[in-house]
Amino acid sequence: MHINILTLFPEFFESPLSSGLMGRAVDAGLLSFSLINPRDFATDRHKSVDDTPYGGGPGMVMFLPPLAAAMQTIQEPGALLLMTPRGKPFSQKKAQNLSKSESLTLICGRYEGIDARFEDLYPVESVSVGDFVLNGGESAALSVIEAVSRLVPGFMGKIASGEEESFSGGLLEYPHYTRPEEFEGLKVPQIVTSGDHGRIATWRRQKSLETTLLRRPELLEEATLDKHDVKFLRSLPRPRLGRNLYTALLHHPVYDPRKKVTAVSLTNLDLHDISRVSRSYGLAGMYVQTILADQREMAERLVQHWVNGPGSRSNPDRAEAMSLIRLAASLDEIIDDVHERTGQIPYLAATSAVGKATVSASELRKVMDDRPVVLLFGTGHGLAREVMDRVDGTLPPIRYMDDYNHLSVRAAAAITLDRLLADAY
Repeated sequence: MHINILTLFPEFFESPLSSGLMGRAVDAGLLSFSLINPRDFATDRHKSVDDTPYGGGPGMVMFLPPLAAAMQTIQEPGALLLMTPRGKPFSQKKAQNLSKSESLTLICGRYEGIDARFEDLYPVESVSVGDFVLNGGESAALSVIEAVSRLVPGFMGKIASGEEESFSGGLLEYPHYTRPEEFEGLKVPQIVTSGDHGRIATWRRQKSLETTLLRRPELLEEATLDKHDVKFLRSLPRPRLGRNLYTALLHHPVYDPRKKVTAVSLTNLDLHDISRVSRSYGLAGMYVQTILADQREMAERLVQHWVNGPGSRSNPDRAEAMSLIRLAASLDEIIDDVHERTGQIPYLAATSAVGKATVSASELRKVMDDRPVVLLFGTGHGLAREVMDRVDGTLPPIRYMDDYNHLSVRAAAAITLDRLLADAY
């Protein structure tokens, strides 16, 4: 494989590309590199490669003529990757695909970046190695080079090294140990010194699963798992992020279609579906609030039917979900009950199809680490202003960039809880 690198600092790559396995791969002819400096193609006596941005602003921008001239010297560019924090996240899967190519070209920006027309002139793909900003694209390019090169056939002594490491199978890698067997009182797990390769393979697989669940649970969604993997994952203790979260379905005060404050009737399906979602995501509880006494009595009979009556015998799963429900006459009653249960005044978070968001899902997750949160869902045509004025934060509407945002409260609850808790497993 031949890799072209466009950079204003070719000396940056001298040591990394000649050291260790990379240097051996170059010596063996598996890899070759061309370092191309756009400054060599500058036409003025100062060898300028940047200028002030149109429209003003801080910093300088790399201009096009030297870059275009440098690009013209590359006969077989292969895939063109522009290193930029604005790019798509670089992944192991992308590295695997690129490792099958005969050539690759990496463009390293500097200063405030490259004139945006560069991406119109060439079929470049913008890639990022993380959500942070570097001085230039050189460090990012080195990360891409290493990730791709080590997958080139012959680069590593044993191909299994590339197949078993982190991300290759969709999972993080298992822990490794070597001599001595004991160091400062810490012993190597007995199973890896047992010589039983079948048990060792099982242990390593389970450790990969466990590590992935604890550190990067979102990776499990696309990992290839068999029934034994799933059984093992289900056996693991997991932190319940939802342990500090309560749903609350408010039926008063809410708006009617004419934006007048009213109380609306309870809906049987709301209680069933939202309680099931709350149970599925491990929530601490669910409140159903209505100012109407007869509605609370009806809801109580419904809950008791499923929790302690005939429904509990015919459908135990439904009973488990409905047991989360507590009935309340007001929002104050909900707050007092959570305070009594936890010893803390809860954070009130609202959901709304309209209005300005004041808290994001990630920020609300941080609140849940230390404090109970009551997530308020309004019925009718949304929570009344007197409720919204009391909340500590409002989540963004589910479809906040679209002009149609009219979901049932059951659907809104399911989507909201998934956005808050899906990667917590």
